[in-house]
Amino acid sequence: MSTVLDKAKSHMRDKISGGLKGPIAVPEWETEVWYKPATTFHQESKVIELQQAGKTVEALVQTLINRALDKDGKNIFRLADKQDLMRGVDPAVILRVIQDMNDEDDYDGDNLEEVALKN
Repeated sequence: MSTVLDKAKSHMRDKISGGLKGPIAVPEWETEVWYKPATTFHQESKVIELQQAGKTVEALVQTLINRALDKDGKNIFRLADKQDLMRGVDPAVILRVIQDMNDEDDYDGDNLEEVALKN
C-alpha cells in the first residue's frame, strides 16, 4: 500500500520528468533557454538562503544557474560561472529570462487560481 509520502514523491518525480518548457529566446546571447517546470527544495535551498541573507541579486543568478538548460536538458551554466554572471552579464537579460520562466510557470494549469488572484 502506498503512503502519502510515496504519492507526494511520485508527484514530484512526474513534474520534474515531465519534459522541458521553453524555449525562451535570448537574442543577446544568440541562444534559447529551456527549463524544467519544477525544482526541488534541495535545488532551491541555496536560493532561499541567499534571499534570507538579503542577497537578492545573487539569489537571482543562482536561480538562473539552477534552471537554465539547453534543448537537451543540460545545464547552460555551472556554479563556477556565478561571479561572471554577476559581474559581466547584462542584469536586464538575466531578469527577463527568469521572469519569462516564472510567467510560463504561472500558466501551467496547476496554479491557475493563484495567477487569477494576482491579476
